[in-house]
Amino acid sequence: MGAPLFLAKRIYFSKEGEKQVSPPTVRIAIISMALGLAVMILSVAIVTGFKKEVRNKVAGFGSHIQITHFDSNNSYETHPIVVNNSLLSQLQRIPNVRHIQAFATKPAILKTDNDFQGVVLKGVDDNFDWDFFRKNLKEGNVLNISADSTTNQVLISSIIATKLQLKTGDSFTSYFVQDPIRARKYAIAGIYQTNFVDYDKLFIIGDIKQIRRLSDWDDDMASGLEILVNDYNGLDATFDTVYYELSAQIDRLGNHYYPRSIRQLNPMIFAWLDVLNINVVVILLLMALVAGFSMISGLLIIILERTNMIGILKAMGENNLGIRKVFLYVSVFLIGKGLLWGNLIALTVCIVQKYTGILKLNPEVYYVSEVPIELNVWAWILINAGTLIVTLFMLVGPSYLVAKISPAKTIRFE
Repeated sequence: MGAPLFLAKRIYFSKEGEKQVSPPTVRIAIISMALGLAVMILSVAIVTGFKKEVRNKVAGFGSHIQITHFDSNNSYETHPIVVNNSLLSQLQRIPNVRHIQAFATKPAILKTDNDFQGVVLKGVDDNFDWDFFRKNLKEGNVLNISADSTTNQVLISSIIATKLQLKTGDSFTSYFVQDPIRARKYAIAGIYQTNFVDYDKLFIIGDIKQIRRLSDWDDDMASGLEILVNDYNGLDATFDTVYYELSAQIDRLGNHYYPRSIRQLNPMIFAWLDVLNINVVVILLLMALVAGFSMISGLLIIILERTNMIGILKAMGENNLGIRKVFLYVSVFLIGKGLLWGNLIALTVCIVQKYTGILKLNPEVYYVSEVPIELNVWAWILINAGTLIVTLFMLVGPSYLVAKISPAKTIRFE
C-alpha cells in the first residue's frame, strides 16, 4: 500500500474530526452525489422504458416494416399487391426478419341502435402474430382465423366498445362506403385496450377474407405485408436490405412494391421520441455538474482543515503530487459512498415500480397507464463510470490548492 493511499484511509476512516466542519459538509456532498446519480439512473430507465412501450404499441398496430402498393399514399382504402410464396420466402431469408404477415384495410362505419363510429377494419390471416393483442386483451379472446373458412368475429377497442355500449358477444352492423354500399354484420370476440388512443379509437381487427370479398380481390391479394424484426436496433439495416431486394420487382398486376419502416410511417411520433433523448442528456449533464460541485466544496474544506498535516508532510519531503493523491483518494472514497447509495436508491425505485406500477400516468396523454421502467445493464454501468470520471476530473483543479500551502506557516496553523 502506498503512502498516499494509507494516509487517505486514515483521513477517511478517522473519527477524530467529528466536531470539525468537514463531516456535515462531506455528508451533504455525499447526499448530493447519491441523489444526482439516482436521478440520472431513473431518468434513463424511465425514458428508455417509455420509448420502448410507445414503439411496441406502434409496431403492434403496424409492424416494423410495411410493404404496400406504391400508390397507397397513407390511405386506408388501398390498392392491392400480390403476395405469393416466392415473395414470402425471399423476405424470410433476410437476416433479422422474425415474422411476415399479410394484412388488408378498409374504412367502415359501425352502427348500433343508439350511435355510430367511423373506423378502419384491418383484416389479418391465419398467420397473424397475436402476441401484442393477447398482451393488451381486456376481455374475451383473440380471433381464431382459419385458412379454409371465413369468420365474422372481430376485436374492437375498449374506447369503441364504451362509446357504442358494446360488450363481448354483442353484434353490430358495419357499412362500407363503396359502389354499391355494402353492409356486414360482425360479432365481438374480444375487447383490447392498448392506451394508444390514436389507434384504439380507429382500428377493429377482423378476417382478411372479408375485405377481399368486399373489394373483389383474389386470394393472393392484400393491402400489404407486415414484417416484424428480432432486433429493433438493426431495423435500419434490415429495411435497407428489404428495399434493395424489392427495388426492381413487379408483381403479376404490374405493381411496384413500396417498403416503409415504422419511422417513415409515423414520423411525428418518432420525432417526439427523439426529442426525449435531448432531455435526458440535459438531465445527465446538470446532475453530474451538481454532484461535482458538491464534491468540490467538500474536498476544499477537507484540505483547509488538514493544512497542518500538509505542512508537516511537505517539511518531511513529500512533494505536491503525492499530497494531492492523498486528497484525491479521499475523494474517491466519498464518491464511491455516494455512488453506492445512489445506486441503492435508484434500483429500489426501479424494482418497486416495475413490479407494482405504483406510479401512475394519464394514458390519454402519455399512452401508458403507469411509469415504464427499462434499465439496460450497459447504460447503468456507463452512468456510474461516467459520473465517477467526470467528478474526479472536476476535483483535479481544486486539488492544486495543496501547492499553495507553505510548510513554514501551516505547521503552526491550528
